[in-house]
Amino acid sequence: MTNYKLSYSQTDLDLTQTLNKPKRWYYVAVTLLGLGVAWGAGSWLYQILTGIGVSGKNNPVGWYLYITTFVFWVGIAHSGTLISAILFLFRVKWRSSVYRSAEAVTVFGLATAGLFPLLHMGRVWVFYWTLPYPQMGGLFPNFRSPLVWDVFAITTYLTVSSIFFLTGMVPDVAIIRDKAKGWRKKLYGFLAQGWQGTDNQWRHYTAAYVFLAALATPLVISVHSIVSWDFAMSIVPGWHSTIFAPYFVAGAIHSGLAMVILILIPMRNAFNLHPYITDHHLESLAKFLLFTATVVGFAYLIELFIAWYSHNQWEQAIFLYRAFGDYWFAFWALFVCNLLVPQLFWIKRFRRSIPFLVFVSVAVTIGMWFERFTIIVTSLAHEYIPFAWGLPTLTWSEMGIVVGSFCWFFFLFLLFAKTLPVVSMWEVKEQLDPPMAGKK
Repeated sequence: MTNYKLSYSQTDLDLTQTLNKPKRWYYVAVTLLGLGVAWGAGSWLYQILTGIGVSGKNNPVGWYLYITTFVFWVGIAHSGTLISAILFLFRVKWRSSVYRSAEAVTVFGLATAGLFPLLHMGRVWVFYWTLPYPQMGGLFPNFRSPLVWDVFAITTYLTVSSIFFLTGMVPDVAIIRDKAKGWRKKLYGFLAQGWQGTDNQWRHYTAAYVFLAALATPLVISVHSIVSWDFAMSIVPGWHSTIFAPYFVAGAIHSGLAMVILILIPMRNAFNLHPYITDHHLESLAKFLLFTATVVGFAYLIELFIAWYSHNQWEQAIFLYRAFGDYWFAFWALFVCNLLVPQLFWIKRFRRSIPFLVFVSVAVTIGMWFERFTIIVTSLAHEYIPFAWGLPTLTWSEMGIVVGSFCWFFFLFLLFAKTLPVVSMWEVKEQLDPPMAGKK
């Protein structure tokens, strides 16, 4: 992997040291993120007690920051399945050091996204109306409602992704179990599921892992396609398009890759994982990001072409409004951040530069959030009848909830980094030369 001499025992030692007693920076980061989560929770409590009217959404913009951020987090969650499952099936070797963190991004991204349909409800205590249980009167659930579709999509994806995530850690957790004491030994013993590393266990384990990878792969396409149908099934200008499913899937993978890079770089420095998360791994992710940027940019141009070629005056009007209307900054930001900035990665010097990797990943993350904002808000604010046009208002409570969601996501990831191994030990060992007889 690098000039750093790796062995089986050295790999175990290096990749379990992340679980040692936290340093001061860790406590500071957890405290700050905890305060952000508390701000978001307090904002939500204020909204519940006061009413949904304290949020910025109104009539006609019934979907505002909550649904924008919901779609954003579902998109972020796609990176883990792409890097872990699909690259595993294609036997891409460089995935072994980065997929564990990407899978954690998937699970925690979905755990964050799942909150937003609840946040969007004025009466959250009747959330069970969205659950698919039998009801004789046929009043609910309404299977034509996008909320019900999202419940199916998120629960299915979260269940399969969590099983895949935990299954991949079984051999590593067994190593930690054998060295742990107290409550940690009980926790790791439960997660290891009786793993002893026998030949029979390995044969069944690898077969199950391939099956789960094959099962999770179609979910990359299906889940975000369902989210895109929340919009495409309506007749709102700018939404009613057959391109939305592949368009949303490509955008989801694009944003997810950027988030994985943003997490891997500081984690590599914080836990001294340079021999395992090398510049080659980051450069490979940068190439992937460049590819998805090209696909997303092509989708943008196709969307503009369809609006022009259709001669549909409402479609043409909504794209002109996006480019030159009230939210023109969001429209141009998504083009610059998602399409133009990643083109820097055509140059190898930029792909291997940590500052440029961070800069491009931050730009893509911002640009993808603005993409969802542009799609959702501009179409609702500027529909068919000028009499019904209107703009939402940004409020402190809604902003607190959105900021709290980001703090919640990174808070969960920090807890994970100090509880479970962030790099797969058993897959890293597979790429090492086997030990000589009598040596480790």
